[in-house]
Amino acid sequence: MASIIKNRAIVNDDWTVVRPAEDGSLPAVNELPAGKVLVPLALWQAERDSLAASRSAAEIGVWLAPDSEPADIVGDFDKLALIGVDFPVFRDGRGYSIGRLLRERYGYKGELRAIGDVLRDQITFMFRCGFDSYALRADKDFNDALKAFDEFSFNYQGAVNSSPLFRRREAGELAKASA
Repeated sequence: MASIIKNRAIVNDDWTVVRPAEDGSLPAVNELPAGKVLVPLALWQAERDSLAASRSAAEIGVWLAPDSEPADIVGDFDKLALIGVDFPVFRDGRGYSIGRLLRERYGYKGELRAIGDVLRDQITFMFRCGFDSYALRADKDFNDALKAFDEFSFNYQGAVNSSPLFRRREAGELAKASA
């Protein structure tokens, strides 16, 4: 069984990611593997009722491609146990925006998984965008990837901290002086 990083721990992955065939065709619902499946958005949109009738909500997840519109599944959050976001290549950062939209604009509270070409260098940034599980590329070391969560003791960007570093340092020094 494959592994993933979920909530900062290495765990077994009991989900099967369903990909379109090379010609772009999607499998029929009765051709899907048994167990928990993470299906492409196009399959979910075409076969939502059949999928929901054939499996419990705990066994169905949807993954979004970089050009997918996350608003298209907002009404289905209650029918999905997992939403995956595909990072087809390292240099494609559209998945970060999808993660932030799902969490911040649309209020998705369930598991948000990064799939595809997921590398250690991306984990910190994915985490900051709301991802809580990561299916690393098969050739990567999971124990090494876990270290990414502790690499930075502090983030400088305004999206994380509203006050610049020099102001925070000043405030810290002033607090020490008045103590």
